Amino acid sequence: MQNWITDIIEQFGYFGVFLMIALENIFPPIPSEVILTFSGMMTSFSKLSVWGVILAATAGSVFGAAVLFKVGTYLDVPRLEKIVDRWGKVLRLKREDIYKADSWFDKYGYWAVLLCRLVPLIRSLISIPAGMSGMRFSLFLLFTTIGTLVWNTILVYVGAAFGRNWEQVVQFMDIYSNIMYALLAAGLLVFVLLFMKKRRKQ
Repeated sequence: MQNWITDIIEQFGYFGVFLMIALENIFPPIPSEVILTFSGMMTSFSKLSVWGVILAATAGSVFGAAVLFKVGTYLDVPRLEKIVDRWGKVLRLKREDIYKADSWFDKYGYWAVLLCRLVPLIRSLISIPAGMSGMRFSLFLLFTTIGTLVWNTILVYVGAAFGRNWEQVVQFMDIYSNIMYALLAAGLLVFVLLFMKKRRKQ
């Protein structure tokens, strides 16, 4: 996959960066770390500029996030209620759980969108619950753009600084990603255990 990504960027330049990052948002397994650091490295010997790459990557991120946001709008609360009414006993969920989650996202959703743009994998998937919650699309785009701009700027500049050794950055980001995945898995496990404990008491 890494060779395919780098070939696309070498051949199509800014549009290649836009396309790869847009796909990365819609299909998270595509690694943005490779796309951004390689693009940053290319600015040292090609016609690509650092800020041109950053802007192309940010536009691609926002486009991909908007697509997933739209997907999320089809999974609104009424539809989730129908799912819970039918499968709630199997999933151990009640309508009240949906309302609590929706209320939490209404309260902290914008900050969640902003901060999660800095977390691998989650940075893409956060767009779906944002759409589900009925978040204002204009504010979603604003917070998505800010968080994405920070992420893209850091990795592109680091890639430009490391030059031909950009793969060292990717290796470091792999470690960062694995740590974040471990923390997310631990957090999810704790949440599930607490949720099941609460259900048993009820």
